[in-house]
Amino acid sequence: MTPVTRRSFLQAALLAPAVARQPASSARFIRNVPLGLTGGGPTPPFGRLLGSGLDARLFTDLSLLSADKPETLRTPANRFFVRTAFPSTLAATDAWTIRVGGLVRTPVTLDLHTLEPLVARGGRYLIECSGNVDQSNYGLMSAADWDGIPFRAVLARVNPNVARYRILVSGMDEEVSAAQTSVPGASWIFAPGDLDRALLATRMNGAALPRDHGFPVRLVVPGWYGCACIKWVNRIDVVAEEAAATSQMREFAARTHQPFDPSRASGSSRAASRDDSPEIASSLRAGRPVLAREFVPAVIDTAAMPVRVEQWTESGRVFYRVIGIIWGGSKPTRSLSIRFKSGEPWTRVEDCPLPASTLTWSLWSHLWRPPTTGRYQIVLRVDNPSIRTRRLDIFFYVREITIVEI
Repeated sequence: MTPVTRRSFLQAALLAPAVARQPASSARFIRNVPLGLTGGGPTPPFGRLLGSGLDARLFTDLSLLSADKPETLRTPANRFFVRTAFPSTLAATDAWTIRVGGLVRTPVTLDLHTLEPLVARGGRYLIECSGNVDQSNYGLMSAADWDGIPFRAVLARVNPNVARYRILVSGMDEEVSAAQTSVPGASWIFAPGDLDRALLATRMNGAALPRDHGFPVRLVVPGWYGCACIKWVNRIDVVAEEAAATSQMREFAARTHQPFDPSRASGSSRAASRDDSPEIASSLRAGRPVLAREFVPAVIDTAAMPVRVEQWTESGRVFYRVIGIIWGGSKPTRSLSIRFKSGEPWTRVEDCPLPASTLTWSLWSHLWRPPTTGRYQIVLRVDNPSIRTRRLDIFFYVREITIVEI
């Protein structure tokens, strides 16, 4: 028998699967410790609409998510994030039609009441704004239960008259005054297969869509960023394979990990650079706009971040519980690691159940005893190299915390 040495014991312990740990029954909760960034601005008010139209924002308080309260994993409509509010030029009516045309044999106008029998149960899907960059809260992200008309059922009502095509989905966002944070043009062009799971959603959490969430109908594409989930859908067009990218696609290109610089994708004849893909370089040399087919799908990669840090005490000793979320990607994983300072070794997150779905968020937790007081940066990574994590790779969701008691 091989003798067990201290070194072999430690190696075996490090390689052993993580065991979920919760605070002992004798432990006492003290408080939640604020998360943020050094020198960052004040946290915006949660659940309150700020601004209007294209400049509107409403932030969701992610710190309320709790495994002990499963109802918190579904965001109420009045707390679901808002990136663009109900257009001032749009009448709030359910007498709504969707024009389906373009490269089809016979254009049709679909009435929502006519489509009502097609409404089906969707699922719980997370939507994240591609511009979810406020490091004090990352509150432009929420999850709700969506019901609606399967997109493929609508497309089945028309016959494209070309063999190869794409689908342009457009919505109302006309503005009477200039916006400061966006440009008008709510539309996105998809490959047909992109919309296999998509819904023209008419219900949110069991009720009709609120006005600011697309009433009476919005597109929900599970697993895609919110900029592609068009609100107030009023047109669906079959377009050519060579259709130019829309203004909204170009505006959010960098945020959806497109392989080119959107500021240079204006259709000008500027020289191609070594950073461009061959297709985009060819487009620019020809003096034509970047094409929709040159965009990669605007899907959310696997990502994770802390949403709350709790301070606890047990037998006179202080410790902390980090609670966070994991979401996105196409492959569920529990291979999540955490560190608190640059240069320190990574530690496997102790309690990270395998998510049942990557299309919504799941919770994880980790018990932590900081060695000293001071400022820490909480960083996550996925240890499975087969899972793409582009935002985590650039430390996008880093949260900072000040520890004053150990």
